[in-house]
Amino acid sequence: MQIHSKLPKIGNSIFSTMSGLAKQFNAINLSQGFPDFECEKKLKELCNKYINEGFNQYAPMQGTLILRERISELIQNCYSVAFDPENEITVTAGATQGIFTAISAFINKGDEVIVFEPAYDCYIPAIETMGGIAIPIELSYPNFSIDWNKVKNSITKNTKSIIINTPHNPSGTTLSEKDMLEIQQIVSGTNIIVISDEVYEHMVFDGKLHQSVARFKTLREQSIIVSSFGKTIHATGWKIGYVAAPKELTLEFRKVHQFLVFSVNHPFQLALAEYLKDEHVYKGLHSFYESKRNYFKKLISGSRFVLEPCEGTYFQTVNYKNISEEKEFDLAVRLIKEKGLASIPLSVFYTKPKEQKLLRFCFAKKDETLEKAAEIICRI
Repeated sequence: MQIHSKLPKIGNSIFSTMSGLAKQFNAINLSQGFPDFECEKKLKELCNKYINEGFNQYAPMQGTLILRERISELIQNCYSVAFDPENEITVTAGATQGIFTAISAFINKGDEVIVFEPAYDCYIPAIETMGGIAIPIELSYPNFSIDWNKVKNSITKNTKSIIINTPHNPSGTTLSEKDMLEIQQIVSGTNIIVISDEVYEHMVFDGKLHQSVARFKTLREQSIIVSSFGKTIHATGWKIGYVAAPKELTLEFRKVHQFLVFSVNHPFQLALAEYLKDEHVYKGLHSFYESKRNYFKKLISGSRFVLEPCEGTYFQTVNYKNISEEKEFDLAVRLIKEKGLASIPLSVFYTKPKEQKLLRFCFAKKDETLEKAAEIICRI
């Protein structure tokens, strides 16, 4: 049987590859972005509560109303803007599904989508699966800033969407208010849809505010916000996220969503809705991870790695220019096999691998894990 692959160049993701190697060589895994500590006991108890109360059949396609109402409250509390829980919020099976569904709903063959690189690895495959054309624009190292003139010059009659990601994975940088005003000006008066990946929205450090597209009136009206609870509640395996968008965009989004997953884990949605009554769950998250970041930076400050700015997420990017001339992927693999430490090379997040001597470490780990990893890092 002959198979004509839609994604002929795609194999296993870098996360599967590095986590697999970490398991094989019994390495400390600071590669894939997940905590090695448990979510709160209360949250697990709430899940059992709703399972035992019989909420074990399909949830509504758009998500349970109580959780959508809670998400609306969350957005209002954080960004002082109202999203209608009935018509503007959809519960998804994680952020990746939300992104794929958004692209599926709006991108047709030949449509162009601007993507900023290094880019999270699900964006371009989704675009290409729909027959769209990814237009990559490189962020300027070392600050991973956007050249907005390049963006303006890249807009054509075929531009259908721009994907932004703040706080940014993999670099750990954030977009500023000025950046958001720039993109608002670019898309204003056009049919360009902004897909805003805001998975790490509650992890912005050093007193800065997360600049959600929700804060900007014109931008909000033609944007799709994608976020995830996995990062917020330390339970990435739950795969529950949400999409917030104006009614007209949500209507089209749900047309695809209903046939892709239909609905999401029912008792866990109800558990989340009750758990999120406590605003500290998300409003206190930045200080928790800022402390993790500061501790990890202190632990490895004496190493030969150069620490890059980390303004958000739970990833610390480091430069190894003082250590090796190896390519990023080669060094990352060698560190697993020889040193027992797994990281992610940033070069894989570019369409054409770009060698800048950068690795990414995840610090969403127990202190003892970070201490063991730091011992290795400081010996390299």
